[in-house]
Amino acid sequence: ATGFSPRKTSLTIYIMPGYADFGDILKGLGKHRTGRSCLYINRLEAVDEGVLRKLIAAGLRDLGSRWPVAPS
Repeated sequence: ATGFSPRKTSLTIYIMPGYADFGDILKGLGKHRTGRSCLYINRLEAVDEGVLRKLIAAGLRDLGSRWPVAPS
């Protein structure tokens, strides 16, 4: 439920079901922008790695509360 795609203009991180409920975590992340379920980061060095880990974990917990989640 989490994906990563290096794009020409930015790194894109996908978290399902989206970022709508993670505003408090995103505040501490650093420079970024979001789409519906996409997080765009120009440079990985521009964000706090610990906050990014927390955001991904929160996304997996949120998804797990809706549907069964298992590592793949």
